[in-house]
Amino acid sequence: MKWLRKDVLAIEDMSVEEIRHILHTAKVMKEILMRPIKKLPTLKGKSVVNLFYEASTRTRTSFEMAGKVLGADTTSIAVAQSSVSKGESLFDTAKTIQAMRADLVIIRHPSSGSANFLADILQAGVINAGDGQHEHPTQALLDVFTMQERLGELEGKKVVIVGDVLHSRVARSNAWCLQKMGVDVTFVGPPTLVPIEMEGLGGVKLSHDLDGSLPGADIVMALRLQLERQKSGLFPSLREYSHLYGLTVDRLKKTGKQSIVLHPGPMNRGVEISDDVADGVDALIERQVTNGVAIRMALIYLLIGGSSNVVA
Repeated sequence: MKWLRKDVLAIEDMSVEEIRHILHTAKVMKEILMRPIKKLPTLKGKSVVNLFYEASTRTRTSFEMAGKVLGADTTSIAVAQSSVSKGESLFDTAKTIQAMRADLVIIRHPSSGSANFLADILQAGVINAGDGQHEHPTQALLDVFTMQERLGELEGKKVVIVGDVLHSRVARSNAWCLQKMGVDVTFVGPPTLVPIEMEGLGGVKLSHDLDGSLPGADIVMALRLQLERQKSGLFPSLREYSHLYGLTVDRLKKTGKQSIVLHPGPMNRGVEISDDVADGVDALIERQVTNGVAIRMALIYLLIGGSSNVVA
């Protein structure tokens, strides 16, 4: 298919055909990434700006690496040291970037809708690297890519996503993406973190009983528990949370399968996931990081690559 989008802002409005095209492109990108020499001239002369208003290691670094492997000039704006710290608005920052003739802007921002706001202003393409509690589309795409590598076609598979769903943009994007791929999705967590209104995400199922939800699960994904939620009273204690919802080797046996384990990171070891699960053979957490570079290479190429030959 011919790629027509200027921006990648959300999985919710993306077609299955578009998702499959991204995943197919990412396969080619991963082959390039695994070469001894990882450098292409494909996007020579193109400029990519990383604009991160929130702390990030994996996402920001993988976007930087993705752009550089493809030959683009990449710039990361340290927001804390920029004019934002002097009160500059997102609108004025966007206009400044546009004046610099950037071809693509990658934004992470604590406000939901910020990526859409930027896309409406800029002539450059925009990739949403996480906006508030809305979406994190590239994380969902790399998760699905990782699942497909191990399991093949995902239609009919069962995924259990456990943790702080309420505040998780990762959970939302995964719910949309997985359901579009024909996957059965169940959100699990305490009632305060998996409220009834989460049923609005398509046909996702809700449960507060992890042990009862695990039988038959092909994939189990633990979300990072945002520890500040405990201080605000959304769950009683870390110990109780870990007892009821933490992934352990014994608990994963309840799936009845050799289920794969994913985690978007960073992990709170001993809280949402035990060391022996995180470091076990069925945990694909490090592969998620590698695949994150491949997915982000694919998106950067699709948005600003034009007719360039990607394989050089």
